[in-house]
Amino acid sequence: MVRFSCEKALVQQAVAAVSRAVAAKSSIPALEGILLECGEGLRLSGYNMQTGIRTTVEAAVSEAGHIVLNARLFGEMIRRLPDDMVTFEADDKFNVKLNCGDASFELPGLSADDYPELPEVDDQFSVTLEQRTLKAMINQTSFAVSVNEARPIHTGALFEISDKGLTMVAVDGFRLAPLEHIDGGAFKFVAPGAALNEVEKICADTDDMVTVTQGKRHLMFEAGATQLICRRLEGEFLDYKNAIPTTNPICIEVDNKTMIESLDRVSVVISEKLKSPVRCLFSQDRVYMSARTGNGEARDICPVRGDGQELEIGFNNRYLMDALRYAPADTVKMQLNTGISPCIITPVDDSDNFLYMVLPVRLKAQ
Repeated sequence: MVRFSCEKALVQQAVAAVSRAVAAKSSIPALEGILLECGEGLRLSGYNMQTGIRTTVEAAVSEAGHIVLNARLFGEMIRRLPDDMVTFEADDKFNVKLNCGDASFELPGLSADDYPELPEVDDQFSVTLEQRTLKAMINQTSFAVSVNEARPIHTGALFEISDKGLTMVAVDGFRLAPLEHIDGGAFKFVAPGAALNEVEKICADTDDMVTVTQGKRHLMFEAGATQLICRRLEGEFLDYKNAIPTTNPICIEVDNKTMIESLDRVSVVISEKLKSPVRCLFSQDRVYMSARTGNGEARDICPVRGDGQELEIGFNNRYLMDALRYAPADTVKMQLNTGISPCIITPVDDSDNFLYMVLPVRLKAQ
């Protein structure tokens, strides 16, 4: 038997949070469900054997116990209930009754005995920072995480924690943020990109704190009453400090919005089937952009500040657009060397709080 009552809004919020870690399809039926554990309060968990999310809500528990419910069905039912107190009852055969106002639902549950336990995270190192800071850092680097499974380590982002702060690195971009509190000295780890997308969602845009804990094999991100646990990625991460070219004689300043609009215009002729690099000719105070495919040809001129020394270079339109779109500044500095050297995008004021590296695409002769 399980019996409790709780505000509908609290349950709905908790179900939405943990559902993101529920397996869509699994040979273990329990993994397609949410684990509800009633004790002093109500704890809900979702787990897909890679990432687990659990959260606790206030509830009046009259009979303690645990049960697993199909995540999709339970979520739909809770969402449709009126805004009132929900009473939840489950009998010994795992049949569940939900009552709220004049509405009621019944649904079958599963035994919690088949639900795998979320991994314990032994506290080797931890760091605490504002949720809004971590949320922004993930947002500004996760687009640069590789999707190529051939190098699994690069499907994650590297966190480097030291007395200088937290540096977060994806294969072609990194962000640095000052830190509030480090326990146990400097440390680093690689977190899976898929898990970080969920961490971004459980972090609020507030100055409430989030604690990141590194264990031997797992990581835990704890924001308020919600914990996300995921596996650490093992392997040799890109030596990003040595991958960034230090000699870049060409330096121009760009208004992000203006260049994104120009890129967008010349990208009209590029499609999944008909790919082409965007050809950029950096001149004095302007960039001539063009793209040509079987769909046609597009050209535009983007105003910039500085002398591009007539450098011609090609870029994947999406990669350059992403770097400009996610850079946390309205104006950035583009540093260039040759037509086959990476383009480095940094803040105009020379602070080291973000850096994006966009690799060029070889151009065919016109």
